[in-house]
Amino acid sequence: MSGEVRRVAFFPDAFHEVDGVAVVARNFAAYARQQDIPFFLVHAGPCDQVIREGSVIRVQLRRGPIKFPLDRNHDFDLLFLRHYGRVAHLLREFRPDMVQITGPSDVGILGALFAHRLGIPLAAFWQTNLPEYAGMRTSNALSFLPQRLAGSISHAAQNFSLLATTRFYKIPRFLFAPNPEIVDGLIKMTGKPCFPMGHGVDTARFHPDFRDRHSGPFTIGYVGRLTAEKNVRHLSLLEKALHNQGHRDFRLVIVGQGAEEAWLRQNLRHAEFPGVLTGKELSRAYANMDVLAFPSETETFGLVVLEALSSGVAAVVTDLGGPKYTVQHGKTGYIARNFDEFTAHVATLMTGPDVLSSMRKAAREYAQSSSWDVAFRNIYKAYGSHLDTPEAATL
Repeated sequence: MSGEVRRVAFFPDAFHEVDGVAVVARNFAAYARQQDIPFFLVHAGPCDQVIREGSVIRVQLRRGPIKFPLDRNHDFDLLFLRHYGRVAHLLREFRPDMVQITGPSDVGILGALFAHRLGIPLAAFWQTNLPEYAGMRTSNALSFLPQRLAGSISHAAQNFSLLATTRFYKIPRFLFAPNPEIVDGLIKMTGKPCFPMGHGVDTARFHPDFRDRHSGPFTIGYVGRLTAEKNVRHLSLLEKALHNQGHRDFRLVIVGQGAEEAWLRQNLRHAEFPGVLTGKELSRAYANMDVLAFPSETETFGLVVLEALSSGVAAVVTDLGGPKYTVQHGKTGYIARNFDEFTAHVATLMTGPDVLSSMRKAAREYAQSSSWDVAFRNIYKAYGSHLDTPEAATL
């Protein structure tokens, strides 16, 4: 089958949700449809439904009542494998060459089972740093305990999650990861080949022209889930630090929802909480920011950073995780090594209009070089180059 386009069955963790995995899934399907590539997509949704869109067959499956929440917008259906028979008939008709999953979700486990039963290769995207999430959420949930005890338990939870996740990612034949650190780490942890996974952005949807605010206080924005693993409590520390430095004419606009929202509302003095935004409202929210402050230390990529850059917004990020590979330090934003640097970089943009103007232009130019077409074309190249090698058959 050398040189042929792979018939991929894709089982993503999310599709309708507002997160990076869902954005990747929707754009993957759009790319296959635009390129007229046969593509079979299975995801969870509000009802059971089969939708045919050109070359794409999209199977939506409803989660049942026996489930537990992973967070406010994501559930794990303990009986999701009940859909096996319904999907098996359609999948055999499609005749996939391989199965692609995004992680050990209920949908991902179903996809892995199909790959095993059909005897076809399985590939996996590493989209989320699950071990870090487990540790941070455990620590947050046990904040009422003595710090040392809570730290020990959260460390144990992170190590257990790392062990379980590593075992799962040893199952696929090969892997994809969104930044070089994770690529290298997965190769060492699993012994499996791992390819870089690019991301793109819709530069027409996220555009500086959506900006309709031309005055008012300096706007520091955040977009994403309001959860412990996103390190969002640092936004309160940022506000206090800027106040202590004498800065007053600014506001924070925090787009998203999550378990930390109540805490943030109680501890921020000058913040707006518009909730989850989509469509033009999200485009306007980005474009009306002066800087994106993104304190997360667990991002594998940080798609919101690229969306901000596309909107002509400079970004300040940490030096931990994927966003540091998206921001060009001193050109499209800043990469902070610690909280003091994070605050200092935001303050620099607040007091340096010329620097801010230059970064806005450079941010937009950088984003225009990021294309979903290029990202998915490279993924299909990786499918072909790996599966067509004699060594692949022995993995």
